[in-house]
Amino acid sequence: MQYVKLGTTGLDVSPIAIGAMTYGEPDRGHPVWSLGEEDARPLIKHALDAGINFFDTANMYSQGSSEEILGRALKDFADRDDVVIATKLRHPMRPGPNGRGLSRKAIMTEVDHSLTRLGTDYIDLYQVHRNDHATPLEETLEALSDLVKMGKVRYLGASSMHAWEFAKALHLQKQQGWARFVSMQDHYNLLAREEEREMIPLCLDEGVGTIVWSPLARGRLARAWDDAKATARAETDGAYADMLYTPAEQTANRAIMDAVGSIADARGASRAQIALAWLRRQPVVTAPLVGAGTVQQIDDAVASLDVELTDDEVRTLETPYTPRYDFQGISDEAELEAIRARVPGMALKA
Repeated sequence: MQYVKLGTTGLDVSPIAIGAMTYGEPDRGHPVWSLGEEDARPLIKHALDAGINFFDTANMYSQGSSEEILGRALKDFADRDDVVIATKLRHPMRPGPNGRGLSRKAIMTEVDHSLTRLGTDYIDLYQVHRNDHATPLEETLEALSDLVKMGKVRYLGASSMHAWEFAKALHLQKQQGWARFVSMQDHYNLLAREEEREMIPLCLDEGVGTIVWSPLARGRLARAWDDAKATARAETDGAYADMLYTPAEQTANRAIMDAVGSIADARGASRAQIALAWLRRQPVVTAPLVGAGTVQQIDDAVASLDVELTDDEVRTLETPYTPRYDFQGISDEAELEAIRARVPGMALKA
């Protein structure tokens, strides 16, 4: 495994990261597709044996069960100093006041809960899962910076938001001398390239590394267009998945998926390897988050590191793409605003 730096930091991470939302006791979150501890541990060990040292979770995944499973497995199978543990906060963790958000109180409470569940003294990368518009940004950023000073957190990261919001946060951090966001976890794949409009150029300019969620478009890029089989998660995500890949985009999606298949067949590789190899060609991408539920999915992700796409192949993959999330059939501004609120970072217009 050849390790890479996270953005402009000195932190060495594997160019494949394991997204641990897949791991969590089914009765505490996602009964259809999450894997309990007995099934998750062999996969985490297999990833470590393959050289993967980068693991991402969140406090809200399976109500904390994901952090617990990941923490115990890494303690048993790895040297803590060799692995990079990333987790996130913002979403509800309990009912009642201060059970969610990015207030100073919530941050100081949730970091300690995450440390306990993970069984570690520090978190390598602590990320805001989404923005909290009910809390002053300055309050959030100062509290996060204090965690770095306290030694509970090594680096700070953010996740999907509007580019102008991320730019404002980076500006305030520099202005106030606070610890800076070094990473952005965003939605990016061959079927969803809207981050190329603003967020990715911003990250390139600021030296921020990106960690990509849904790199295979909820499994779509790993299978043929006419393959009726879908991942359990894609089948149960309902309106959220439909919003990310709407029927209006089917013509372009099919052309892209067909191109992935053609290149995969010509190379004797899997579709997943080709889609992940395309992401690796993008200079801002540090690592895709692979929510691996099988050993084969981990092996496919690692094998993608040996696939070097040609310029012609990249053009073949990219040419069919059309701008997304325009929702041209939606004229009601209230409906558009509801979609924006549910999926921050989308470039929507009537």
